[in-house]
Amino acid sequence: MNFFIQRSELRDIYDKVVAGERISEADALRLFESKDLNALGAIADFARQKKTGNNHASYIVNRYINYSNYCILSCQFCSFAKKKRDADGFQLSVEEIVGKAREALKLGITELHIVGGLHPSLPFSYYTDMLKALKNLDARLQLKCFTAIEILHLAWLAKKSVEQTLIELKDAGLESLTGGGAEIFRKEVRSQIAKGKESAEEYLDVHRTWHKLGGRSTCTMLYGHVESLADRVDHLRQLRALQDETHGFVGFVPLAYHPEDNDIPVKNPPTGFDSLRTIAVSRIYLDNFPHLTAYWVGLGTKLAQVALSYGADDLHGTIIEEHIFHMAGATSPQLQTEADMIKAIREAGRTPVQRNTFYEPIKILADALPAEPAENPAHSKVLEDNLATA
Repeated sequence: MNFFIQRSELRDIYDKVVAGERISEADALRLFESKDLNALGAIADFARQKKTGNNHASYIVNRYINYSNYCILSCQFCSFAKKKRDADGFQLSVEEIVGKAREALKLGITELHIVGGLHPSLPFSYYTDMLKALKNLDARLQLKCFTAIEILHLAWLAKKSVEQTLIELKDAGLESLTGGGAEIFRKEVRSQIAKGKESAEEYLDVHRTWHKLGGRSTCTMLYGHVESLADRVDHLRQLRALQDETHGFVGFVPLAYHPEDNDIPVKNPPTGFDSLRTIAVSRIYLDNFPHLTAYWVGLGTKLAQVALSYGADDLHGTIIEEHIFHMAGATSPQLQTEADMIKAIREAGRTPVQRNTFYEPIKILADALPAEPAENPAHSKVLEDNLATA
């Protein structure tokens, strides 16, 4: 038994996890309230090893594209959304999106992660045309697009049910929904940080409908603003219940709130301690989730490395161009090269695994690092162009 567990007040919860018993909401709250981060990490790491059965940590070679930041909502925590009158608003054409994807394919990406604001005037055909054009560019490219609130918005635009909207998007090339927009499910908290956004029930129902159509998705939790620890537990409870029902979530991504350029006053934003315990509790409690991602954009690479010993088994992706967290004040880099991701995972004592959108392995990198492709002029040009426009 781990040294930290032997002396910990959390030993009874450890015993439950070892026995394969599901921990309760009360247990989860105890974990959140505990100051014994070492024991918490040890339990979470055991739960990770039990779930994955290996010492791997994954990453994905992907690219983020935001098609527009114009949005009809005004969520208090969001620095990304703009109105048409704002000078820093933008909107990409389908041709511009395809151009970004074409350049990113030269870097070996396997996934496009595409989200945007709730645009006030783009027609439903814009979104289906975008998906079809990207699939025509390379049929192997996996398209992970749209949050639940975007799906509800598109259903309203198309004057169709959520199910029919998802069917048409799937037929156009959509392969996975993103998990963004979950925030915190508690109604009272949601009304403070995202008034006018979809309810928890609507968020969950979009994912439920997608799962019943055979689709897969990720889900998130935004922590460290005005919510209580009990609110976090309630959020995880609802995600675990839907996963019991559909088994459609492939991964969970906790997101640390960045208050720097947002309208929600927060006296104590997430610390490294808080982020590690949130990842650890999530891994222990979400026993039906196959994977848990330490989102390096929000955490920073070094803390994300540490999170691999606190229940996480994935560092997310290369990304190339990230707007949402950086407009909120994140100071992490805009991108990571694949070599950087591999290096970070190896430094954490794990075997790097390149994965696809569904966390399925593409290649296991048990040998030495591949040569850094720094002399590739096309590679350098793409990075320079994306950094210049980020």
